Amino acid sequence: MSGFIPLILIFGLMYVLMIRPQQKKVKAQQKLVASIQAGDEVVLNSGIFGTVMEIEDDILWLEVVKDVELKVLRGSVDGRFNEPMADSGDDSGDDSGDDSGGGPIVG
Repeated sequence: MSGFIPLILIFGLMYVLMIRPQQKKVKAQQKLVASIQAGDEVVLNSGIFGTVMEIEDDILWLEVVKDVELKVLRGSVDGRFNEPMADSGDDSGDDSGDDSGGGPIVG
């Protein structure tokens, strides 16, 4: 009986250190994928950046360059970039007078 106590402790430690964090990560990814809307700037798990143009069930139409759209699965989205920029509005900030191309700044 006393031989099972270390085994139970090791399993408990593995659950706390490995299984539980992975479950939290999966839930966060599912929440992100469910909240994708047209107009969101996203990155796919393959590293492709783009803007969501249309949503059809589990399929997203992603514009990567002007007039170039990709048809991708909703589950391939790895991250969203437009949440911090939601309060930007018409005012682009003090340094917007530079010779920037006017495109989105990512990174």
